[in-house]
Amino acid sequence: MNHSILNTEIQEFINDNLNSDLSSLLLKGTSFNSVNSREIIEQIEAKKRCEKKLSTWFHIEKIYYPNKLNIEQTSSEITAKYKSELLEGEHIIDLTGGFGVDCLYFSKRFKNVYHCEINESLSDIVNHNYKQLNIQNIRITKIDGIIFLKESKKQFDWIYMDPSRRHDTKGKVFFLKDCLPNVPEHLDLLFKHSKNIMIKTSPLLDISLGIGELKFVKTIHVVAVNNEVKELLWILENGFEYDIKVETINLKKDKNEKFSFFLENEKIAESTFSEPLRYLYEPNVALLKAGAFNEISKQLKIFKLHKHSHFYTSDVLIDFPGRTFKIENVLPYNKKALKKLGISKANITTRNFPETVEQLKKKFNIKDGGTLYLFFTTNIYEDKIIIIAKKLTL
Repeated sequence: MNHSILNTEIQEFINDNLNSDLSSLLLKGTSFNSVNSREIIEQIEAKKRCEKKLSTWFHIEKIYYPNKLNIEQTSSEITAKYKSELLEGEHIIDLTGGFGVDCLYFSKRFKNVYHCEINESLSDIVNHNYKQLNIQNIRITKIDGIIFLKESKKQFDWIYMDPSRRHDTKGKVFFLKDCLPNVPEHLDLLFKHSKNIMIKTSPLLDISLGIGELKFVKTIHVVAVNNEVKELLWILENGFEYDIKVETINLKKDKNEKFSFFLENEKIAESTFSEPLRYLYEPNVALLKAGAFNEISKQLKIFKLHKHSHFYTSDVLIDFPGRTFKIENVLPYNKKALKKLGISKANITTRNFPETVEQLKKKFNIKDGGTLYLFFTTNIYEDKIIIIAKKLTL
């Protein structure tokens, strides 16, 4: 950590160049003797990435930033806030503290927070930033979180960890055992120090594989932001042996879309089917990741178009966790039927359909945009159809 970066004139230079061309800036160089141009560029890159993702840090003076990779890998403030609101107690430990975003939000809910980070440089950065943020109930420890637990007799209300995939597993099937720390290997140690564990994983992890590797899984949270799945949260409770509940949430500016179900219920639930009715519903990505395909139909009392289409329909408008459309027309899939309507601009979506969006745009000479939505899919009778609809904002 180069403390010269925190000098007023260098901080002013960083702030003045947040929107500058960094390649040109690097070639041009800077006149500061105590900090080289590469270090300043790294600060600019990292801070710029924080403008929307970590606005609390962005708007505080003399925050020191790690490299941009650390910023990319850290939780956003919106997801950190969400996960903190799921937990409560007096003592929590984050075994993989990183840039400390999750810990900051834990500190609003817990009396004492322990932040473990094996990277000493990153640990120093976090320590400095917490002082700038006036956070006083987080204890910074430069140590591997697993080693800390092995050497400690402390008990915690919660243990939190965000294991990272090892680089040598790139391209392979994602298993928790391939991450650092190896969660399945250390579960007994974790439960020795707490009854409750929260594990954050990438959405790339297959839910059924994760359940197979873990034990005492109580709840799984599928967290999306603006219809992009950001993380899976695994809640483990020592001794828990009942049905696993899945909570899905799509965090949006105007409202949050929530849907929950039990995995066992999804296995035995049966969807009801129908041809397209008055309204069409497209589940958000959190629901699709969770695989709540039958429970959607059962709980919301709406019909599915086809077993594999994952579109839903109803005659009565409902508040749906995803996109809602008013159906204007339904056509059989053929070039003549669609060409007759003279549609030159539309938003195309395919599901359970043999052709891609790009192929269809080229085939029908349709450009992106406009207020019309075309859904190419398969109906209950295995017929290929085109649903023409307009989006509703509820």
